[in-house]
Amino acid sequence: MAVPEPDARLAQEKEEESEEESEILEESPCGRWQKRREQVNQGNMPGIQSTFLAMDTEEGVEVVWNELLFTDKKAFKAHEEKIKTMFEQLVLVDHPNIVKLHKYWLDVKDSKARVIFITEYVSSGSLKQFLKKTKKNHKAMNARAWKRWCTQILSALSFLHSCDPPIIHGNLTSDTIFIQHNGLIKIGSVWHRVFANAIPDDLRSPIRIEREELRNLHFFPPEYGQKADGTAVDIFSFGMCALEMAVLEIQTNGDTRVSEEAIVRARHSLDDPNMREFILSCLTFNPDKRPTANNLLFHRVLFEVHSLKLLAAHCFINNQYLMPENVVEEKIKELDLNMVMAEIRREGRPGAQWRYSEVSFLELDKFLEDVRNGIYPLMNFAVSRPHALPRVLSQPQEDPQKAKTPTPEPFDVETRKVVQMQCNMELNEDKTQWHLTLLLILEDKLHRQLSYDLLPTDNSKDLATELVHYGFIHEDDCEKLANFLENAFHKYQSPPL
Repeated sequence: MAVPEPDARLAQEKEEESEEESEILEESPCGRWQKRREQVNQGNMPGIQSTFLAMDTEEGVEVVWNELLFTDKKAFKAHEEKIKTMFEQLVLVDHPNIVKLHKYWLDVKDSKARVIFITEYVSSGSLKQFLKKTKKNHKAMNARAWKRWCTQILSALSFLHSCDPPIIHGNLTSDTIFIQHNGLIKIGSVWHRVFANAIPDDLRSPIRIEREELRNLHFFPPEYGQKADGTAVDIFSFGMCALEMAVLEIQTNGDTRVSEEAIVRARHSLDDPNMREFILSCLTFNPDKRPTANNLLFHRVLFEVHSLKLLAAHCFINNQYLMPENVVEEKIKELDLNMVMAEIRREGRPGAQWRYSEVSFLELDKFLEDVRNGIYPLMNFAVSRPHALPRVLSQPQEDPQKAKTPTPEPFDVETRKVVQMQCNMELNEDKTQWHLTLLLILEDKLHRQLSYDLLPTDNSKDLATELVHYGFIHEDDCEKLANFLENAFHKYQSPPL
């Protein structure tokens, strides 16, 4: 019998290992989420030991299956309602720069209890890993990337701090910040402090205090953990992250903690005085003198995208369903590039003219793509105000007692926005009824095609409301879909509505 070649044997072992990791260990009560054997550690919730890769069978994407195990069932039952309320609030928090918590359910049996919750999976790794790779390749940090990252982190913190009541992250380090392949920053571990505070001591909380790790001590300010600490805790941690992003690495003292001398050396190595002043303002020891996240967004080192340009880009993206996806490319074909688009007139001398040929359409396309991906959030320019998390919109938690079904629950709330809509209407064979085909493209490029036989009593507003109700579109898209359908009905020459 022939013995397999070493390379072939190694490939076979890897394939078997991959199949073993892909094995489905457990399903959610509704059948939508499937837990795999492969464990992940993306820092989404430091201290929770059981984090597995899972599959969202509805959207076809990988997610993280997190488990909190409580060994005292009696104590858990006493605080069950408080834990449910906390999770129902967390599911509602939605921001492009925050790792999303999609769903949760309770599993109570025998003498133990579990809380299982599904979070977004960020596969590109942490900021810490990225900085290490960059330093290993002897590359300096790109100033433009640093500004974009800081803006996105502050956008997330500004959102959390303006909630009512404010949400304090309390565990912001380069291990809990992630970078996606398209440059989008995602903050994980947002709920570490919320969990630690909400889950009572008598439950013997399974959450480990991450601050005990010596290598992360420098991210936390002197007042951390005191009863009077507040949102300024996150500003100090952000300042340390911004410093680490600028210098790539703050040297540790051997294998233990980062010394004060190393931090001072890193600060003095910054060449840009605006960047140095920006970081030092965050690292002030007195929490009352630290700026807010919203104020930092307008600091001169970050605030460089003209507000009118950004407003125009967001308006364009929000209404892109009215235009083709490659609208910039199509418009270029129609333009005379020698045509003057703007002119400054001057007395006694020639005016300054700006022609279409001087516009970089490639840069414009890239900027629109960045806005679409959430890299330049519009909320930076909004008035700071409390964001209430409405209880009435909370999603129902999963009931483990329900029979499993391969189809997803019908009342999930869609969190992604529609970026493009297409519609087609045809009369059936006997010419008595219209058949509607609707194509929706969501912001993560997911395509949804819906078909429906229109009834004489149907109208565009009711159809759009029904799609929101069944979780096909975001609530904010209801009105624009209704208007789009109304226009389509008129276009197809008075359908029988």
